[in-house]
Amino acid sequence: MSEVRDDDVQEFAALLRRLKERTDRSYGQLARRLNMNTSTLHRYCAGDAVPLGFAPVERFAALCGATPEERLELHRLWILAVAARQRSRTAAAEAKGAAVTPPSDPAPEPAGEPARDPASPEPAQRPWYRSRRLLVSAAVTTALLATLGSLSALPDDRAKGSDSVEAVDPPRTTEPDSPRQKSSKSPSPSPSTPSPSADGSKKPSAKATGDTDRPSNKAGKPQPSTGVPLTWSADSHVWQAGCGHDYVIDKPPQQVPPPPNPQDAATWAATMGAVHGKQTLVRVTVQGKSSTAVVLEALRVRVVGRSAPMAGTNYAMDNGCGGALTPRYFDVDLDKDRPVARPADGNDSGVTIPAMRLPYRVSAEDPEVLLIDARTVACDCSWYLELDWSSEGRTGTVRVDDRGRPFRTTGNKGLKNYAYDTSARAWVPWEE
Repeated sequence: MSEVRDDDVQEFAALLRRLKERTDRSYGQLARRLNMNTSTLHRYCAGDAVPLGFAPVERFAALCGATPEERLELHRLWILAVAARQRSRTAAAEAKGAAVTPPSDPAPEPAGEPARDPASPEPAQRPWYRSRRLLVSAAVTTALLATLGSLSALPDDRAKGSDSVEAVDPPRTTEPDSPRQKSSKSPSPSPSTPSPSADGSKKPSAKATGDTDRPSNKAGKPQPSTGVPLTWSADSHVWQAGCGHDYVIDKPPQQVPPPPNPQDAATWAATMGAVHGKQTLVRVTVQGKSSTAVVLEALRVRVVGRSAPMAGTNYAMDNGCGGALTPRYFDVDLDKDRPVARPADGNDSGVTIPAMRLPYRVSAEDPEVLLIDARTVACDCSWYLELDWSSEGRTGTVRVDDRGRPFRTTGNKGLKNYAYDTSARAWVPWEE
């Protein structure tokens, strides 16, 4: 019977491991998002322990992108694993009780009659270990009946598609059950609200902008959160594998200094008036402002300028480089009429790194990095990103750009190519 019980626990643990392997996250990263110890999560996945409640298992399944069918199967296996562990403990307790408490009366008792205490007319109580076994069975049955009916309503993090098209609305922030607030008007009168300016408009106070969430003094109710609940930063001068990148510059080689270090690329490119040639890699770091989860719902691309490729000379920052690691990224073809950000797998020495698929959760403790690979052959394109978010019933969109300006990428096909010869300390013609 112990083998059957072990099989129940191991089958439950095996499904946990299969779900975990779908992600590129370590046990530590997953445990942090689940608010549990890394060793505890590892014991669950190894079959050394079974969680007493299904809530952490449900959160784990959602984080790993389990389908509704997989969540239902996970719950069934969890019920069996819990029951198996409880039966195992009860059997051990019974064996221990039998060893230390031999029967005081060798005569058998009549079937169906409780044991009698000679000093008392009342029947003796049922042994504690039998009562426990009955309670365990009742608890497992109750859990099964209470949860099976609700599993069909479990959230599915993959319900929304990850491919997006251009938005028709401008960046926005909306509140539930309330009209959209206009920036020229404070949401509510307050002693701290400044007086109207000369043009009659009112500037919102710090509370109105949502930079701080403080309890309201009215009726003892907390003030609803306002403002954007996340922060972001973007670096558009990321080089392929840390060394490969092309810039188109309208200057002859004699006026172009040697390639910079990758960390100095932004300053070097701005000084030269350089434009990304053929490819722009943008690394966007997104983080919540508090421990409250913010869901990144969708990532969209908006092209705001399109013209013929820029004239000039193409300068390669490397003379051929490569690496064994290709991070996962969002692929964008700027030559499309309506470019979209499509999640793409990465690769680490032949091991696939699963693509990041939205929706995705971030918080102050769990930032996330999005890598966008935008390419063009036929245009000089100006573009930016729109990132949709939701948190605590509110939704909004932030614009991700190059410090207030659109990103810019130009095709470099047909241009003269130069690479830097470190031995000659000069730019020399180079053929791809």
